[in-house]
This record gives sequence, structure tokens and C-alpha cells, in this order.
Amino acid sequence: MAPQSLKKNYKCSRSLKQFYSGGPFVVSSDGSFIVCACGDAISIVDASDSSVRSTIEGESDALTALALSPDDKLLFSAGHSRQIRVWDLETLKCIRTWKGHEGPVMGMACHASGGLLATAGSDRKVLVWDVDGGFCTHYFKGHKGVVSSVLFHPDANKNILISGSDDATVRVWDLMAKNTEKKCLAILDKHFSAVSSIALSEDGLTLLSAGRDKVVNVWDLHDYSCKTTVATYEVLEAVTTVSSGSPFASFVASLDQKSKKKKTTSQETYFITLGERGVVRIWKSEGSVCLYEQKSSDITVSSDDEESKRGFTAAAMLPSDRGLLCVTADQQFFIYSVVENEEESDLVLSKRLVGYNEEISDMKFLGDEEQFLAVATNLEEVRVYDVATMSCSYVLAGHKEVVLSLDTCVSSSGNVLVVTGSKDKTVRLWNATSQSCIGVGTGHNGDILAVAFAKKSFSFFVSGSGDRTLKVWSLDGISEDSEEPVNLKTRSVVAAHDKDINSVAVARNDSLVCTGSEDRTASIWRLPDLVHVVTLKGHKRRVFSVEFSPVDQCVMTASGDKTVKIWAISDGSCLKTFEGHTSSVLRASFITDGTQFVSCGADGLLKLWNVNTSECIATYDQHEDKVWALAVGKKTEMVATGGGDAVINLWHDSTASDKEDEFRKEEETILRGQELENAVLDAEYTKAIRLAFELRRPHKVYELFTGLCKKRESDDQIVKALQGLEKEEFRLLFEYLREWNTKPNRCHIAQFVLYQTFNILPPTEIVQVKGIGELLEGLIPYSQRHFNRMDRFVRSSFLLDYTLGEMSVIDPETETEYPKDKKIEKEEIIASVSATEQELEADQKTPSRKRKSQKLKDRSSKKRLVAEAQGNVIAV
Repeated sequence: MAPQSLKKNYKCSRSLKQFYSGGPFVVSSDGSFIVCACGDAISIVDASDSSVRSTIEGESDALTALALSPDDKLLFSAGHSRQIRVWDLETLKCIRTWKGHEGPVMGMACHASGGLLATAGSDRKVLVWDVDGGFCTHYFKGHKGVVSSVLFHPDANKNILISGSDDATVRVWDLMAKNTEKKCLAILDKHFSAVSSIALSEDGLTLLSAGRDKVVNVWDLHDYSCKTTVATYEVLEAVTTVSSGSPFASFVASLDQKSKKKKTTSQETYFITLGERGVVRIWKSEGSVCLYEQKSSDITVSSDDEESKRGFTAAAMLPSDRGLLCVTADQQFFIYSVVENEEESDLVLSKRLVGYNEEISDMKFLGDEEQFLAVATNLEEVRVYDVATMSCSYVLAGHKEVVLSLDTCVSSSGNVLVVTGSKDKTVRLWNATSQSCIGVGTGHNGDILAVAFAKKSFSFFVSGSGDRTLKVWSLDGISEDSEEPVNLKTRSVVAAHDKDINSVAVARNDSLVCTGSEDRTASIWRLPDLVHVVTLKGHKRRVFSVEFSPVDQCVMTASGDKTVKIWAISDGSCLKTFEGHTSSVLRASFITDGTQFVSCGADGLLKLWNVNTSECIATYDQHEDKVWALAVGKKTEMVATGGGDAVINLWHDSTASDKEDEFRKEEETILRGQELENAVLDAEYTKAIRLAFELRRPHKVYELFTGLCKKRESDDQIVKALQGLEKEEFRLLFEYLREWNTKPNRCHIAQFVLYQTFNILPPTEIVQVKGIGELLEGLIPYSQRHFNRMDRFVRSSFLLDYTLGEMSVIDPETETEYPKDKKIEKEEIIASVSATEQELEADQKTPSRKRKSQKLKDRSSKKRLVAEAQGNVIAV
């Protein structure tokens, strides 16, 4: 087999985060997303894969009610602060807010037109608001308790509002009533306890009300009489009707045909109830017949105590045949669908969305294809997630205390086995294929902190406990199809350490087992009799994780001293030490055939290492708390991490894809560069400048602007080029201008382009450029310096003009018309000057001494004549 290439990068491909902390929720009109409360924030969750589309941050206000407009564009929220807020789901911004109730808003409903919003408050009032104006249009009072639910009639022509309260009554309000008229049309008071849920039939003629008095009342809205009372014998939290034309309607019709004793009337109403028992039941109003009841609840129970049972808290029928959505008390969304079998149809749990995982202690991939991920959280169950959708496929429940550790394998018969260790001091063996427990092992006297399957034979597994012992459990004779769990037997036991055992690992050939402990050591034992081989000493704090190398005779340990060490099995010597984490290293696992490994720690980091070079290749920060759990797929080498922040991250090797992307970008850059050169040769400066911006080539942009400035009509061409730029390109342009403006040999181009830019861009668009404030702060000082220098040059040019003027260097030669007398006088002066020059030429023939003295006299007389001539000219 060819050696695997080293991995250079991982990317977080999918995350499962906390998105629901209990409380209000609302489903979109098409059932594609769910809006729910997550602490002080509002989460918008994709109903298909539990991914959080977006989050609206709150203002430290616990939410009590949510509602959506019919077109799913507006979201209404209210909390303990009594503020009613309207959010735009496209921009996620609050567009309107007001306060109306004297206490928290407990329920909301939006009218079918989208223009009215009804709110039910703990102040015993029901108010109706104009959504656009934010003012109150209706004020209803009369309830004597907290109003918990409110509902508009679906028929817009019937202006009716229905409210349910803790005073055990349901009231029907008339929206068209004036101040002098009676506003309350009817008071429906057949309940003896708080009304928890209300629902309307599809035709709008029948009202259902469920209460904590364990009954459902069916009301006729013609005369507001009670048609029948259905006793359910459980405290109800939700009631919903079955819509016609859906798979549920067909399922209910088939159930009704099997159980009907009388002819079905056209007035028949079918409805679903959910409550404290955690089962879904379908009823027929006529005769109060229960048509269907789940055999067992899909909600796990922590113990046999009645008070610890957790049932359903709310429900909603999803549109577009998506099924029935049920909400549990432990922050889960169950989606039930009707599955048609050959014999008969049945109601099955098709999807489980877990809103909150609590702290994650351990996780492992399941099966050969690694399509599932088993996760141990701070609960008594193991949740198994579908890696593709990140929805919880099923749970393995049976422990009485929190599950602390787990491991998985595929048996020789092809079944996926899971072993778990718990705080209840037992180990359990599960058949994940049948989702049943097939074995229970007792004997430890402390919390079972670590378990591990054999790697080759799968005939045993080992466990390490807080009682400092290491046990080997036999799987011989265990039936994987057993319906009842059998007692597991131990092969051997040894007191392995002086303190708790945190981690165990089995070698690839099943000959050795390694343990890591709180006593700062790791020990290697020979199987099957647990004979001590060597003790690995060198860590300064407790050892959290141990693992055998898949190819070498060595062991890797991760410790609370912030290091990872690799040890030789032969003599227990430390071969390598890896430092880089800033806190305790909690998990480490080999990848790429033992040439690399990944580690995670209390600093919330995931690190990728090269064993040969001891180099940390990459560091990833996707967690906000300690990363306790690390799972690596054997086949795909996909990495999963989970920690104290209740977040599960899935990581995929992106080395090959990154290389392809880099090659593709390089190829595209070459093609775009050639296109740029062609545009320059064709003198298409507008296109060339745009391409230069796309390729991020500031020097090329400068050359193009310089070339434009040298051409005729450069202003028009530059303006045309600038008008083709986008906002992001204008930001780059300002960055380039800021750099050019700092250099004397480029500032003139920068100033010219800046001038044209400010001419074509209005101030309203300039302020929208990202980071424009910082960019202008960099432009202004150098621009002021350039203008000051120009002022100095201008002042210096005045002195130069004066000097050259005094030297008669720059006097213009002009033909001036003089008067006749002045003209004659000028001619006389010129004639006398020329005569003097002739005399000087004649005197040049005289002796030198006489000639010098004569020269001085002649020069002074010449200067005098010239001065007089200039004076006369100036006077003229």
C-alpha cells in the first residue's frame, strides 16, 4: 500500500451547537426553519440538519413569546422586560419596539393578513396591536388569571380572537365590537384547571381546548356549546388537529376504519394530544375514542422515580407533509412521520433535533462507513448522530448515572458494538444495529472513566476506573442478538495505579494494553494476564490520554503539563516531546499511518502535528471551552471534537481541495493577467483598470493612470474608468491612493485621480465605503504637505519673475505706437548712441593706456545715454 501523503490542513465542515434552551418556539409557514429561544438570543435553525442559519442577539432579556408573520418576513418577540420587538428576518435588525403590558407577554399570534398582532399577558389582559404603527387597536380584559395562549380565527372574514388562561376559562372576543358593545362573545368554562393549549379545526367551526385537568373539551363555535369532553388521563400540554389531505389524515382514516363502531359523520374531528407521559395519542371526538397510542415513549427517563419523568411541552403540525413536531422538556425537537408498511402504517420518530447537549465527555465514530457518531454527554444516555444531517438518529439508554466513556467496534458478524462506562460503576455492551443492550458488567467500585475494545480479535474489552483497577472483560459466548442483557465476566484484574485511571488503549495486535493515570504516569501491561511491562515516567501532571502507534513500537501520552510525549515500549524512554498547547492536553490521536497526530486541550484548541519534525502544522480555534472529546475515523480520518461548550465540530481533510483551489486560482490569475495585457495593448483602459483591481495589482493600476494622464482628453477617460468600479474596488483605490500620496514621484497622479474620484462620487456614497474614515485620515496629512510645498513654489516663482525682470531677461518685445514728437526724440537718442559706438570703434586704434581711459569715459557716457533713453521710453 502506498504511503499516505501528509495532511496540511483541516476544515470545520459542520457544527452542532446549542440552539434551544427551552421556552417559546415558532415554525415557519413552509416548515423549513424553526425560530426558538436560546438563552437571551433567538436562534433560526434549519429543520433539515439542525444547523443554525443565523442568531439574533438579545438584550439580557429572557424570552417568553415568539411569533412569525404569515410571509415569514417579520419576527415578533417578547420577554420579561415587557418590550415587544419586531425583527426583519432579512437584515436581522429590530425595526420597531414598544411596551404595552404590565407584566411579561406569555403568548403571541399574528393575523392572517399580517397587519395585526395579538398578545396575551401575565397581567390578565389580551391586547391587539397594529404591526406597522405599533399602537394598540383592541384592549380586552376579563380573565382572572395569567393568559397563556391566544389564537386568531383562520377565516379573515370572522373577526374572532380566542384566548386561554390559567383561570380555567377560554374566552372568545369580537374584534369588530365598539367601545359601547359587548367585546366578549363567550366564556367557555368547562375546565377545572389551567388551559394549556387551544386549537381550531380545519373548517374553523370547532374549537379544542386542552388543560392540566387531563381533559380535552370540544366546542361548537356556532353557539359556543361544549359538544363533548374527552378524558385523556394525563396532564396535557398540547393539542393539535389533523389536517385533511396529509399522510396523517390517511393514517387516521385507516385507524378509524379498523375501530369504528358507528357510521362516521361529516362533523367528525380528529386531534392529537401530548403531555406528561411523553407519548403521542390520536383521538376521535365522537365517542372520545383513542385511535392510536404509542407503545412506549421515545423520551429517555433518568430513573424510575415519577418526578423525574420528562414529557412533551408543546407540539405543532408541520406544513407540506413534513410531519408532527413535538418539543420535550430536555430541549429536543421530535419530528414524527407516517411510514407505510406492507401490513399497516405506523407513526415513527423520523428525526430528532437536539437543542442542547450539555458538556460532552467522549465520542466515537460508528461502523465501517463511519456514518454515525456516538456521543456521551452529561446524561445517562448515549446519543447517536447522523453525520450527514447532524440529527440524533437514536439513543442508547439504560445507565442510571452519567455516561463518562465509550468505545465502538464492528464485530466479526458485522454488527456495530458499543461499550460504555458510567458513574453508576457499571459497563454496558450495546448492539447499535438493534439499538439494544446485550450485556452489563459490574465489579468496579468507582466511576468507570475509560473503556477500549480489542483491535484485532474483538473478543474482549478493557476498562479503567476510579478505583485504580484495570479489568479485562470477555465477550466469548455473548449473543449479539440477545433481547435481554447478560452479565459480563472478567478475565483478569490488576491494581494498576496509585490514583484514578483516566485512559486505556489496546495495541493493534491485542498483546498490550496501556493505562494513563492521575498519578502522572502511564503503564504498559501484557495481555491477557495483565503482566506489568514498563512504567512511563516523565510527565509533571496527570495523564489524560494514551494511544499506541499504528506502525511503531511506541506509545503517545497527553498530559496536564501542556505536553504530548512519545515513548519507546522496549525501555520506557521518552523519544519526543511536543509543546505548543497553553493548557492541559486532554486528548491526542494518531493519523496518517502514525506519521502525524491531532491533539486537543483545555485551551479550546485543536492542533495538527508532524511526528518526524515535531512541528505544529496548524492550529484551529473553534471551541469556547475545554475540548474533552476527540474522535478520528479509521477509514475517512475525519476528526470530530466536542467539549464543555456543548459544541460538536466535524473536521475534514482539506489538503487536496486546498491544493486544487490554489492551482485553479493560479490558472485563473494567469488567464486574467493575459486578458489585462491584451486590454492594455488594445488601449481599453477602462477594462484594463477593472482587471488590475480584480487581480490586486496596484503598480499596474498606477501605470494605467499614468498613461491616461499623458493622453489627450485624459479627464474623460479617467472618469469613464472610475465609473465602472464597484464599492469594494473604490475602497482598494483609496488604499492605493493613500500609498501613492506618500511618495513625491507619485503624488501628482494620486492627487489627479483623487480629484476626479471626488467629482464623480457624491458624499453619500463616499461615506459608505468601508473604512473610509481611516483612509481619509491617511490621505489628508500628506495632501496638506503637498499643498504647502506648492504654496512655497508659487512664492518662490514671484521672486524669480522679479529677478528676471530686473535683468531684462523676460521683458516682452512689443511694437508700441508712439506720438510723433516722442518718436523723433527716440530716434535722436538711438542715433546718438550709435554715433558713440562708432567713435568707440575708431578709438580702438589708439594706444592701450589712452584707449583704457577713454573706454571708461565712453562706458559711463553710454550707460548714461541708455538710462536716459529707457527713462524716456518708460515715460512715453
